[in-house]
Amino acid sequence: MHDDEVIVVGGGLAGLVAARHLADAGAAVTLFEREPAVGGRVRSTHEQGFTYDRGFQVLFTAYPAAQRELDYDALDLRSFTPGACICREGHRSILSDPFRDPGSLTESIFNRDVTVTDKLNTLRLKRELQSRSTDSLFQGPDRSIEAYLDSRGFSRKYLENFAAPFYGGITLDRSLSTSKHVFEYTFKMLSAGKTVVPAGGMGAISAQLRDRAEAAGATIQTDRPVEDVQADGDRVSVDLGGETVTADAVVVATDPAAASSLTDVESIPTDAHSCVTQWYALEDTGDLDAGKRLMLNAESDAPNQLVDHTIVAPEYAPDGTRLLSATFLGERVESDEELAVLAHDTLASWYPERQFASFELRHTDRIEFAQFEQPPGFAETLPAARAPAGPVYLAGDYTRWSSIQGALESGKVAADAVREDRQ
Repeated sequence: MHDDEVIVVGGGLAGLVAARHLADAGAAVTLFEREPAVGGRVRSTHEQGFTYDRGFQVLFTAYPAAQRELDYDALDLRSFTPGACICREGHRSILSDPFRDPGSLTESIFNRDVTVTDKLNTLRLKRELQSRSTDSLFQGPDRSIEAYLDSRGFSRKYLENFAAPFYGGITLDRSLSTSKHVFEYTFKMLSAGKTVVPAGGMGAISAQLRDRAEAAGATIQTDRPVEDVQADGDRVSVDLGGETVTADAVVVATDPAAASSLTDVESIPTDAHSCVTQWYALEDTGDLDAGKRLMLNAESDAPNQLVDHTIVAPEYAPDGTRLLSATFLGERVESDEELAVLAHDTLASWYPERQFASFELRHTDRIEFAQFEQPPGFAETLPAARAPAGPVYLAGDYTRWSSIQGALESGKVAADAVREDRQ
């Protein structure tokens, strides 16, 4: 690919990975990102000693693409404890994997929010998925998560108290109508590795990918929106709004709506799941008994879960301050202040013995397009990297599945496609 000019449109995870691999292959790569910073949905805001990730996001260390693309040691990762704390008014219970979290053995065995059969079914499922390759997990017949769990003998208590809020946080779909392939893949990843955040926030992942792309020779320009992409024979023109540049190939790695507009690929999914994530500061009066686990709302999605980030990653807040987040599913009509009151009142109902008088709203992200919808059979309809006409390629989780794994993998797939076609 020496002397080939390649433009990457979009500086999210997929675009950054594509830029790096193309530059490594010898191409002259320029990446244009419309925002002032790279990262797309994986960004962090740093204010007054606090770190606020854009939405509640975590990294599964078992993701194959993450293991390939990221330097975990340099990210200085902080780990969650497996399992979750199931919460409702006046009630909290721990449900975890006693093999990976021995300290939870007694609590998990005697947890009555799920049945004994549910616990045995979970162990059977874990063993079954351990023996399957990751490549096989999106193959074969599909159904909803709810139908899948029901067919495997899981109780309604398990679905309502644990699966709905836990996978509501992963898929932003508390109804469990998402593809069972997504469930199987993420369940395997959760069982095989750790759930982590970098000490510097999830945005550190994007920063590292940018550093790696630039070290490979890619040029990255931010605040450079692309208005049009046109293939003309074996060249592609890119309109930067008053300036046109050409290249041998273009990788479109924007959000789905922009990618659909730039490439006219109709199969790009544009139906979205939305969410609102808020961050709250309060005086450090001691750890909550959930430990380094998610606190799942077994009663509603307002909020779906609360997370004590300080106990997982103390670097997220100044000394003497706790930082919690709450995630609300969907586009909420309530004001930021009204959502904060809901979160406070929910937390207080879970911990009636505690006082949360210093609870203060610090930051809100309303994310209209957090994930694309992934109903049963969705994977069969997604566009391939080579879907656009001419030497134009797609990179984005919407060519794989909605996840950090999907985004990272799609960037390499697109880069490989360009490299193979330019040989």
